[in-house]
Amino acid sequence: MERQVVNTSSPSNANARVAAEPPAHKVGKRAIRVAIIGGGFGGIAAAVKLKQSGQEDFVIFERSAGIGGTWWDNRYPGAETDAASHMYCYSFARYDWSRTHVGHSELRDYMEHVVDRFGLRPHFSLKQSIESVVWNEQRQHYVVTTHAGEVHQFEAVISAVGMFSAPRLPDLPGLDDFAGVAVHTATWDDNLTFPGKRVAVMGTGSSATQVVSTLAGHADQVYVFQRQPGWLLPKGDRDLTDLERRIYRLPAFWRLNRLRLYFRQERREFRGAFFRPGTPANKRAHATALATIDEVFATRPDLKELVTPNYPFGGKRAVLSSAFYQSLLRDDVDLVPFPVVSCTKTGVVDSTGEERPVDVLVMATGFQAASYLNGLKVEGRGGIDLHEFWDGEPSAFLGITVPGFPNFFILYGPNTNGGFIIPNLERQAAFAAKEIARLRKPGVREIEVSASVTRRYNEWLQKKMIGTAFTATDNYFQSASGKVVTQWPRTATLYAFLTVVLRRFSTRKKGAAA
Repeated sequence: MERQVVNTSSPSNANARVAAEPPAHKVGKRAIRVAIIGGGFGGIAAAVKLKQSGQEDFVIFERSAGIGGTWWDNRYPGAETDAASHMYCYSFARYDWSRTHVGHSELRDYMEHVVDRFGLRPHFSLKQSIESVVWNEQRQHYVVTTHAGEVHQFEAVISAVGMFSAPRLPDLPGLDDFAGVAVHTATWDDNLTFPGKRVAVMGTGSSATQVVSTLAGHADQVYVFQRQPGWLLPKGDRDLTDLERRIYRLPAFWRLNRLRLYFRQERREFRGAFFRPGTPANKRAHATALATIDEVFATRPDLKELVTPNYPFGGKRAVLSSAFYQSLLRDDVDLVPFPVVSCTKTGVVDSTGEERPVDVLVMATGFQAASYLNGLKVEGRGGIDLHEFWDGEPSAFLGITVPGFPNFFILYGPNTNGGFIIPNLERQAAFAAKEIARLRKPGVREIEVSASVTRRYNEWLQKKMIGTAFTATDNYFQSASGKVVTQWPRTATLYAFLTVVLRRFSTRKKGAAA
């Protein structure tokens, strides 16, 4: 059931092209307004940090009908987090998780819980997609326009749309003529049923493996179309026992478990070792992946050959699953080592020209992860367009701020993917909230990152990519030029340290325009 949401930012005329100016006395007292674009984990973290800093006037624009962001959209069968539940949550909001790795429904329940706990619901504006964010140099604020034509003014904007908001849809000849159901995992139809159906799944990444593992045994036949195999590690997911849940309800044990999970990951990723071929950490992961293949496919050398990658471990995002390989052993699941290249009215055709009749086509083809802020027009100082400024190679200082775009902050921005996502989002949200707090001070109208600091930071960052598996093969980590634009090559601790230490040394503030 959809909840009624108070839109604190909407002008009285929903079709107005220009919103009313804020009262002059408010501007004089630096009572500023903030827009948050996206109502998922990032947007909620930003809202909490803003409230904690004393900023109460903000609006969270969410394009979907409910709270959750990517976890609202990605509700396909088997959708769940790869990270441990006790790390895939906020440090400031404990929760009684049911599993070691929880599914999309429980994650949405958690976000609803956090929203209500911190009184954020009145700040949400649902079914509001943002078309453009344009800096007004004279007024020193952003003009934010929705796809519905509403126009708002904000002194600061936080983009929390993340990396996984724009699905990568394959260009398949004949798709429009396909008589069955075609669906992307990020635009799932909750009414889909599978008993008695023949299902084609495109891809063998995380989403695909979760779909296949869930549908195996429920659909009549599942065809898994593999363009290239991925490395897989056992996930170890399970229900938590009643005793474990009682223990983790105690704050001290909940924190201890988070520390245990955190430092286990940090030890693995120290100096980027996990992603560097030849290091002990990378070798161990590689050996574990090969041992898993040997164990599961001991009697199926044909499948063993098909699922073994020929590129270094870490060259693509590793899949975590305890059920996918076992699903491939079933008689009702066929692994096709070729991509789908076209559709007919009754089926799909692979790259060898063979057609298979199917009733449902599941496109688990991922996202345009390297195309940050895809579909959102952002104009900064002098009318410069952010996407033109990036020229196909997104970059930012700490992944958060970009020179020429004052008072604009990005969560889950360029080169911040890796480690534990939610702690990273908290750090980024805290960075933005502290900078926005500076805007409330008398005489401060703009906060902007230094171009020279941004350049030096990204030069250092790209040097750390040298020797990693990120550059070893085609993957979503890279822009079209081959530059790695999504990944963070070091530990979460170092990233957190930099967001605190470098924040005040990297930005400059400016007073009212002449």
